Amino acid sequence: MYEHGGRTWGRIARVSVEQHRLLLLRHGETEWSLSGRHTGRTDIPLTEQGEREATSASRTLAGWALDRAYTSPLTRARRTAELVEPACDVVVDDDLVEWDYGVYEGETTPETRERIPAWSVWTHEIRGGESVDAVGERADRFIARFDDEIGDGTAVAFAHGHLLAVLIARWCGLPAVEGRRFALATATVSLLGWHREDRVIRAINHRVGDVLDPPSRA
Repeated sequence: MYEHGGRTWGRIARVSVEQHRLLLLRHGETEWSLSGRHTGRTDIPLTEQGEREATSASRTLAGWALDRAYTSPLTRARRTAELVEPACDVVVDDDLVEWDYGVYEGETTPETRERIPAWSVWTHEIRGGESVDAVGERADRFIARFDDEIGDGTAVAFAHGHLLAVLIARWCGLPAVEGRRFALATATVSLLGWHREDRVIRAINHRVGDVLDPPSRA
């Protein structure tokens, strides 16, 4: 066991950490992501552009041997997974659902700041919704499941911008609030892995359609 960022992490038993990788893919564009509206539990579809982005993202993952795909239960993430068509089982995971923004659902940050100056989803109370630490706890549960279920393999998670940003922070042992450092565009791919005994970010915000080289071609 070792401690980092306030959490005690277990060593991954019986696996080569060099082979233990998690790909993250944010869903394609929606009308609300395009306009910058906070889209938590509102279940809206991809735009036509979002569908094209998701289809292109399948090329990004070309050559990767995936053991499992996880997806948020929300339509925009599930549809992205359908269009990418990973060559493995796809499991719906409720912990990958987007942040519950409570009363701020559907608002843009500039709109909210007209009432609450300097408001940020990262630093202010989310009335009627989830705290950033609650989102971090969900990310921790998902990481623990991934560690247990995938072993020395590779998986991909289809989810949402803020949830995935928090997941990246927690993977690195950082407080959940440090997810604010990781701004993920729609349908981009990020790669989490290891460097010796440390969890690291191998790639982030990789643009759709560009091949992200698997280890065999690195």
